[in-house]
Amino acid sequence: MQDTPKKPIIAVIGGTGELGSGLVKLWSAAGYSIVIGSRSKEKAQAAARETGKPGVTGDDNCGAARSGDVVILSIPFSQHDAIVAEIKPFVADKIVVDAVVPLIPPKVAVVQLPAAGSPALVAQRAFGPETRMVAAFHSVGAKKLKNGEKADCDVLVFGDDAAAKETVIGLANEIATRGVDGGALANAVAAEALTSVLIAINRRYKSAGAGIRITGISP
Repeated sequence: MQDTPKKPIIAVIGGTGELGSGLVKLWSAAGYSIVIGSRSKEKAQAAARETGKPGVTGDDNCGAARSGDVVILSIPFSQHDAIVAEIKPFVADKIVVDAVVPLIPPKVAVVQLPAAGSPALVAQRAFGPETRMVAAFHSVGAKKLKNGEKADCDVLVFGDDAAAKETVIGLANEIATRGVDGGALANAVAAEALTSVLIAINRRYKSAGAGIRITGISP
């Protein structure tokens, strides 16, 4: 009898935030062990206790990155580079998923690509080739996740490591309609920019969860 593959431990850096806490809720319900990462270990531990799930723990950012097999960056753009530098010693040979979008207040509904380029590519350059970099979850609305429901959208997943992408597509299938391979990591800039477009659509149509669906491919 073939053994069931062991589920990876997921570290969610920014797991006390809007998107991060929603991801924690859905993945923990699906049976994954989660480490919530925050600048404050105490805040992360309190958030872990609030989930009521024995497989959810809390730690500071470095401790979470050290513990996770897959490390999710669900943090504000303004903190991106500093946290990337902070956790760099702990993510060699791990899958790191950058979900950061370059939102620059107050015009968050306007696409403003940073001069340094895609946050995911900035992170890859900082971490180096040892880290298996993937980008995903940019345009997933947090409201449904926090209510314990899957997001009604597809999740574009980008990366240059095929096996790492497949792992993240599996994680996307747990929290949304499905994960879709969007190609190389360089393509992540399209999804990073798309978030501002979806914010503009939400405002115009008074919606809380505008998302995307990719048509013309098999379910």
